[in-house]
Amino acid sequence: MEVFRRVPPSPSRQPCALAIGNFDGVHLGHQAMLRQLRASAQARGLNTCVLTFEPHPREYFAAINPAMQAPARIYGERDKIDAMAECGIDQVCIAHFNETLASQSPEAFVEQTLIDELQTRHLLIGDDFRFGARRAGDFALLQRYADRGAFSLARMDSVRVQLDTPLAASALGEPVAAAAALHQQTQESGLRVSSSLVREALAAADFQRARVLLGRPYRLSGHVIHGRKLGRTLGFPTLNLKVPGDRPAVKGIFVVRVDGLAEQPLAGVASLGTRPAVESDGRPLLEVHVLDYAGDAYGKLVRVEFLAKLRDEAHYASLDLLTAQIRRDAQDAREHFARTVSRI
Repeated sequence: MEVFRRVPPSPSRQPCALAIGNFDGVHLGHQAMLRQLRASAQARGLNTCVLTFEPHPREYFAAINPAMQAPARIYGERDKIDAMAECGIDQVCIAHFNETLASQSPEAFVEQTLIDELQTRHLLIGDDFRFGARRAGDFALLQRYADRGAFSLARMDSVRVQLDTPLAASALGEPVAAAAALHQQTQESGLRVSSSLVREALAAADFQRARVLLGRPYRLSGHVIHGRKLGRTLGFPTLNLKVPGDRPAVKGIFVVRVDGLAEQPLAGVASLGTRPAVESDGRPLLEVHVLDYAGDAYGKLVRVEFLAKLRDEAHYASLDLLTAQIRRDAQDAREHFARTVSRI
């Protein structure tokens, strides 16, 4: 899959079937949309392309308007792109959402970005898609362009799922099977799958529900970076990973599994947050202590899967108290894996 900043350079441009959106989480609804995009592209002999935005438009507006609140981030760029690649998308274009883009008229966005730069021949949008300055662009405006032959146009209804059915529970084993099976289970009486619903599940540390909505376990990935090495001093060395944005979708202390260090996933305990016990700058960081691991992980790309929440972050009056709590967290993680050893 090719990834471009904003739009492909001229030599790489070719007619495409396009979907537009934030795609935070690339959940079951997004996956169903990308499957439909692929089918439409194949029928027309086109490549598939996704146009998404960084930062999330609501993050941009929250930064300039204190009265607004940015949404919590489900994924960063890497995990979002990886999830789209799993869906078989040919190209992803990441447009920098800034004042220029926010103030662009809907007509200019369609004519310059969609038609001229992306060479859109087929456009697929979600049922709640709005665009352009003051969100003035809608399906009716796009339909006028389609009626003039600029591109063919389709709108996809939301995917709904019943989260308490046997099918939803049994779909936890294979992500691809979960996505396909739960999409077919769509019912008007079900819950509308959305990024907001995923965020709610993650905020409640309901990782089983999040897994159903995402069609995969909830994981974050990144390269291991150098930190203050305080954990090593306390006897609990950690892998440090940057997390996207200032508002990650999960916060606290968690039981996790780590891929990328050995042939099999390794058990661990992780802290994701602003580390009030040792820091004051408020920047979130993911720190993972891998149980019984002593290798050199710096620079390695790892993927951290969240299994269960142990507790919220807390401040400790001394390093001795902090060390004692980390020891209890590590023991709690070991007991979790001892109870669920068949799943490791």
